[in-house]
This record gives sequence, structure tokens and C-alpha cells, in this order.
Amino acid sequence: MNLAKGQGELFDQDHYCDDVLSIKERLSFKKELIQTWQKRIYSYQESLLKSNNKKPLQQSIFFVDEANQIANQPQFLKLTPFPLNFWRWPQNPHYGPAIYIVMDRPKGIDSHIVLYIGETVASERRWKGEHDCKKYLQAYSEACQMTGLGIQLSIRFWKDVPKETKPRRKLEQELIREWLPAFNKETRGVWNSPFTNDIN
Repeated sequence: MNLAKGQGELFDQDHYCDDVLSIKERLSFKKELIQTWQKRIYSYQESLLKSNNKKPLQQSIFFVDEANQIANQPQFLKLTPFPLNFWRWPQNPHYGPAIYIVMDRPKGIDSHIVLYIGETVASERRWKGEHDCKKYLQAYSEACQMTGLGIQLSIRFWKDVPKETKPRRKLEQELIREWLPAFNKETRGVWNSPFTNDIN
């Protein structure tokens, strides 16, 4: 009996309840931070997404004039969405050069937000190995799940891009400057994400 009493003292009930309430309060606070962060990104990208969505779907564009490449970007939402683990499929859906766009459709927002824009010479291999963006997406996913916010992450490939690396990278940089995706290294300081402070 004395043992049971001693164990009861180790786990003081009032202190335990305080910890549970504290965790709930912290999660609620973090949830608000994430939602505010998502809405800030959406409010910036909303007009871009709306104008982008009105463009006619273009395929097989030949980039004669490099200066007009960004004007020829396709409707991002019309590109086929794939899960981020698409590279584990037995048959890879994409090969060769591409610009890829990572998006989410957060709860409480009418449309998507662009989280990352990248370029690759080999879309079948780029997402397989180490990728800085994967750390940010993992932290984002975990934070959203922990706070009860649903995520609908997808990756989309734009294939009608220059085959040569230099003009393709130029196009990628122009898109990053236009869209300011949250997880590109060039723009991370703009958005100050509430869940990636410990990521180098």
C-alpha cells in the first residue's frame, strides 16, 4: 500500500493535468501560426494563381525567345498532380528535363499554395536522393498533422522546358522570383516558417 502511495506522489495529478493543458495550448498556438503563415503565402500568390489558371493549356512550346519563357508557363493546376513519393513507383511517370512545382491545398484556403519550384535534367531521378526541400516538407507535414491541419501535398512536372541546363535554370529562377515559394532557399527569409527553425 505504501508503494502505491509513493507511486502516486511521483505522478502528481495536478502537475500532469497542467502539462496536458500546456501541450494543448502550445499546439493551438502553433496551429494558428501555421494557418497565418499559409494565408500570408496564399494572399501573395492568389492573383498569380488566378491569372495563371486562366491561361490556355499549352503543350510542346518551343522557346525561341528566352525572354518570353516565363510568360509561357502552363496552368500549374492543370498539370497532373503526383504524390511526393511518386519516385517509389515501379514505373516512373516522368523522364528527362522538367520544372517541378510542389504545392499544398491547406484547410481553410480556397486554392493551392506553391511551396517549392525546382528544375532538373532528369525528373525520374531528382526527387530520389537527398533534397533540401524534403526536410522542409517533412517538418511542414509533421507540424500540420500534429496540430490537426490536413495537408494535400502534390508535385507537378512541366515538361515543355529547355533541354539545356542554363536556360532551364534561368527559367526556374524567374519563376521563383515571381511566385516566392516558401521552401526555396532564395525565399525562405521572406516567409519565416513557424516549424523549420531547427533546420539548417
